[in-house]
Amino acid sequence: MAQTCDAVTDSAAATALGADGPLVRVIEGFAAREVQQRMAAAVERAIAERGELVVEAGTGTGKTFAYLVPVLLAGKRVIVSTGTKTLQDQLFHRDLPRVRDALGVRLKTALLKGRANYLCRYRLDQARRDGQFADRADPGRLTSIAAWATRTKSGDIAELVGIPEDAGIWPQVTSTSDNCLGKECPFFDDCFVVKARREAQEADLVVVNHHLLFADLAIKHEGFGEILPGAQAFVLDEAHQVPELAGQFFSVALSARQLLELEADSLREAAAASGAKAALDRLGRAVEARTKDFRLAVDGLPSRGALRVLLERDGAETALAALGDALADLAAALEAMAERSEGLTACHARAGELSSRLARLSARAEPGWVHWYELSERGFVLSATPLDVAQPLRAFREQTHAAWIFTSATLTVGDRFDHFLAATGLDEAATLALPSPFDFESNALCWLPPGLPSPNAPGYTEAVCERLRAALAASHGRAFLLFTSHRALKRAAELLADLPYPLFVQGTAPRAILLERFRAAGNGVLLGAASFWEGVDVRGDALSLVAIDKLPFASPDDPVLEARIAASREAGGNPFMELQIPAAAIALKQGAGRLIRDVDDRGVLVICDPRVLTARYGRLFLESLPPMPITRQLADVAAFFEHSGDRRKPSGRGL
Repeated sequence: MAQTCDAVTDSAAATALGADGPLVRVIEGFAAREVQQRMAAAVERAIAERGELVVEAGTGTGKTFAYLVPVLLAGKRVIVSTGTKTLQDQLFHRDLPRVRDALGVRLKTALLKGRANYLCRYRLDQARRDGQFADRADPGRLTSIAAWATRTKSGDIAELVGIPEDAGIWPQVTSTSDNCLGKECPFFDDCFVVKARREAQEADLVVVNHHLLFADLAIKHEGFGEILPGAQAFVLDEAHQVPELAGQFFSVALSARQLLELEADSLREAAAASGAKAALDRLGRAVEARTKDFRLAVDGLPSRGALRVLLERDGAETALAALGDALADLAAALEAMAERSEGLTACHARAGELSSRLARLSARAEPGWVHWYELSERGFVLSATPLDVAQPLRAFREQTHAAWIFTSATLTVGDRFDHFLAATGLDEAATLALPSPFDFESNALCWLPPGLPSPNAPGYTEAVCERLRAALAASHGRAFLLFTSHRALKRAAELLADLPYPLFVQGTAPRAILLERFRAAGNGVLLGAASFWEGVDVRGDALSLVAIDKLPFASPDDPVLEARIAASREAGGNPFMELQIPAAAIALKQGAGRLIRDVDDRGVLVICDPRVLTARYGRLFLESLPPMPITRQLADVAAFFEHSGDRRKPSGRGL
């Protein structure tokens, strides 16, 4: 049974974060926060006892410093994992050096990312020889990459800011676990991935991301085995992502892209081996053709669904079997040629692995797993995902004999950790819920617009946009409008195109560019979907209103959720209360969390969905939000912005 952890007793970490501690003296603008000290003391105790701790730290707690201080003072080997590469870079390059210097500790630290984030010298050499490009900008980009390769020390592609992260050239010059040659690579001794992993193995503190952490815990080694041995503590920031990411990572998947990359790599390697190209050309082209045939056979189906639905489509099962035969033929041919080069040996291993996956994924059912598909414009992904990730996560933790600390601003639902603990198998973890030190009572207001129809009613988005126009007039723009679907986002962009404020719409530019333009505008309105609900930090007056169109329930036709709902129901549970509501409440907290990011921020949260008041479960959503006044009156919103320096509470009439 999880136990509450909330005490500061003789804590060196809490003292270091106190009013007389070194961080106050050394770090400009740092101020002691009691909630931060409480978290640091709890983390310190968990590390010392090799225990399990779950901490919800409200916005403004300073959770990064609250775990870095005890981690650095402990003098143990620690792995810190973040949710994204952006947060990983921020933690390693900005936060960690400041805390380390303030404390005066000299532990060795390392930053480690997945292999696709590092330049591969072998594939760069291949790309320069081939001269085949999908984009006319790629030849110039390849020249820039080749020049950068001669001077970079890390090989981290994030250094080369002039080339977009999603540019098509990157997969040509980086490796995956599928196409890496490992120790057989002619560039192995000068490999950036090998260097980064060696540094990580020698470091006291390693900063990774969740994907890489799961890869090593599962020993799904990307070519080199475990890179996190001997860690005595693991700290997982943005831990609310763990259940979903674990489900994705423990999945078995096969994509059209993997098949086409295997074909291309096989032909490329064969071209360099005497007498191999002609023999492989026909078989490789057959895999390409059968891959396209299968995609054509399932055209017109919903973009996601259970695999059994796909296989019931006329011709789909036959096309999938033909693809399996073509892949098996290619694997057999590669086996006969494997000894001719390290590259062909690697391609043979890949072909065998993909054949095994296809055989498994072709099954209509597998106990404890859900088989499903996802279609893109020209491609597909077939996946098998475990229904429950709590057991494998629990097993991994037990194997490490280490302390495990999970923290995020959004882990509780209605002040309870039950959902997160059950999803991650944290049966014995201590828990600590720390409220935000920000003054939400005075600096924030939640408006629930009256008179909106049911979210499923025709014209709902039109009605929402009508209400939002009035709120935007009061806030003078300066808003995030967050939508639960891209269809609603697109419709809202049409309806609000005539706003007298700069309009920024997700999909019209990369997220980082949109945010930069939004901040610079000062009175912009940004329309976003899933990727803007979390991990976005806009401080100050540029963001003073956050509106959410609907409660963010996951799509009911999501095949993984559908299977988990069925399993819960069969076990006698209540899947709506146990799965759907908790996940939606945490997602709502993430979206609402974009509003107040600093002590001086002020703003209005707009929740348009009338179910927060009309549905019996609505109160749970409101109770999961920070403690801010709630009103149904637009006049209160106008008054809030008119008296930006006035701390009077809104009337809250109409509730």
